[in-house]
Amino acid sequence: MNELVTALSEIPATLDQYILTLENLNEHVFIDNKNGQNRSVKEIIGHMIDSASNNTHRIVHLQYRKSPLEFPNYAIEGGNDKWISIQNYQEEDLAILLPLWKFSHLHFLHVVQNVQKGKLKQEWISGTGENITLKEMILDFPRHFFLHIREIDELIEN
Repeated sequence: MNELVTALSEIPATLDQYILTLENLNEHVFIDNKNGQNRSVKEIIGHMIDSASNNTHRIVHLQYRKSPLEFPNYAIEGGNDKWISIQNYQEEDLAILLPLWKFSHLHFLHVVQNVQKGKLKQEWISGTGENITLKEMILDFPRHFFLHIREIDELIEN
């Protein structure tokens, strides 16, 4: 479990740092600047919320359901863009969006800290013909998180 906690250890401080940065940005930076996937900062933050939420659900399901687990992969076939669009993150109030972003990730971290060690080899069928263990999924989360932090940085700088 220490390996998992260590892998995720930079996320809380990053959330605190970015909340301060994001709270002081001009509104147009949140909505007008777009990345290569045509996502604004608000939409990237929304996608990160969806990721934290979906991964939280996977962690819970992987601890009590039969392995390998069939659980939807919201990211395949453009599904994550559908989630962004349907939830209309572009129009979400920042007073709601930013705390939700922070606290959905903090809750995810809490859930990880409470994973049953004996369940880390449980597998999720990712929908790409690949089975991913609970441990692998958790260890990959920081990569995805910091990928989007870098995207946000680039959009802020532009």
